Amino acid sequence: MKILLIQPPVEDYYDTDIRLWPLGLAYIKGAINYFHPATDVVIRDYHAGHGRQMVSLPPELQYLREYYLPGDQSPFCTFTHYYRFGASAAKIVEDLNLHSPDVVGISCNFTPYFRQALEVAKLVKKVLGPHVMVIMGGAHVSAVKLEMLRYFEVDFIIYGEAERPMVEWMEWSQGKRRLQDVSALGYRENGVLKINPSKENFSIDDLPIPSFTDLPLANYKMGRNPMAFMLTSRGCPHQCSFCSVHTTFGPSYRKRSTGSIIEEIELRYRQGFRVIDFEDDNLTFFKDDMKQLMCSLINHFPNGEMEFVAMNGLSYLSLDEELLSLMKKAGFTQLNLSLVTSDESMRATTKRPHTVAHYKTVIETATRLGLKVISYQILGLPGESLESIIQTLCFHAQYPVLLGASNFYLTPGSPVAEQFQSLTEEDYVRARLSAMAITKTITREEIYTLFIITRLINFLKGLSINSNFTLSQVLSGELYQQLSGQRRIGLGLELLAQLLTEKKLYFATSKGKILNNKFKVELFLQIWGKLDFIRTMGGQTIVLSEDAF
Repeated sequence: MKILLIQPPVEDYYDTDIRLWPLGLAYIKGAINYFHPATDVVIRDYHAGHGRQMVSLPPELQYLREYYLPGDQSPFCTFTHYYRFGASAAKIVEDLNLHSPDVVGISCNFTPYFRQALEVAKLVKKVLGPHVMVIMGGAHVSAVKLEMLRYFEVDFIIYGEAERPMVEWMEWSQGKRRLQDVSALGYRENGVLKINPSKENFSIDDLPIPSFTDLPLANYKMGRNPMAFMLTSRGCPHQCSFCSVHTTFGPSYRKRSTGSIIEEIELRYRQGFRVIDFEDDNLTFFKDDMKQLMCSLINHFPNGEMEFVAMNGLSYLSLDEELLSLMKKAGFTQLNLSLVTSDESMRATTKRPHTVAHYKTVIETATRLGLKVISYQILGLPGESLESIIQTLCFHAQYPVLLGASNFYLTPGSPVAEQFQSLTEEDYVRARLSAMAITKTITREEIYTLFIITRLINFLKGLSINSNFTLSQVLSGELYQQLSGQRRIGLGLELLAQLLTEKKLYFATSKGKILNNKFKVELFLQIWGKLDFIRTMGGQTIVLSEDAF
């Protein structure tokens, strides 16, 4: 049997290609290779390494034309063009003919990109014929389950963790198991949609190491160094209202042994990878285990041979000075912290563990140790007021951290989704940061303005200044001459000065400046008036004194 596992392209205004490793497919290939070694399994990533091309904006997103201007070169720019990131349909057809598989497994992890996954399924049936079976799985499928079987190009769906279901499905295909006994499988039986209950997956330490043999190192890099994704655990002990991870990994939280983690990292090093991104949903929950892992990494790579990141975010609650020091020594250079909100009153609403006092301590300790910090805030979370969002934004401004602002989008299967009516296909297409689709608490213009303000603050945080200054000094005089020598910085300072004096924000294009009518200047001035200063990433202070106005 020949199986082709596919990660589809995505279409959006922007792409986080560094975050879209086909790790789930690599786990599936590893499991099939282990339990059915005679099976020919190939992974094809049609997202990474295929470039991008502009495509038409879908009808559901046409309203965004008023917010995103093609050709905007401003440092505060949000988005410009809508792209297809990944292989063309012609390239996929070429590969389908080349591999001529018996079975095609398609990853459908991301709700807004489900159409690209269905596009691949349709190509399989058109090019190879209806006899080639299509199995679809991933986070989106796990959230909506049988809904994907309403598309006749999809023969089977697998929800939740896929290793055991795929191994059992292959046993069914060989006549060794009944279809109704395959774990977590959805299918059609005489035109009726069926779904099997899920069984516990293989023990997390018994899962074979993911197979990366089909994934070129050149396609997965952080900077110049090849980077691999990795999981040290599955699931999350928290129940945050905006998160749907439990639809994939279930309610339990399982941690791998330190020995199995080190074994995999050593393998990745031999394969040429020099960066590991831990994609756990809660990497540091078991603090003592994390400390043990860091000590082991220090011993195995004493000369900084490997770099480690956790771009999926860390819970700051489990971080202390000892652990942060060990992480620094082991090869961490930055922290991605998930603050979400600094408003204590939102804790009950989001069901997120929360303490601002400890967050402050973590920030201060991390910066003292030389760790760069990016802290994430959700803009437009249902139930959170505009005043609360502003409070968190101002809170971030006074610390040497970059603001990782994420416009809220509705994920099927998340607890917060229960507040809304049944989601439609249109809702799925809009389930992305760039859509600014959910305006239950605040308006779209307010979300858009807040998003730009975070970029504006990050612009000031990124300035290379060696002392404390007032904003008026930054925007005029000798310091301004030094900073504006770099074209993009100079343009940013010019646009900021105009915003403060004229009370207008402009797009900057090659044909001149164009007024941004969707930016709410009164909201900007409201926030600006609450900021006493902005702390740069270098720890310097930019004082927002009255004479800046």
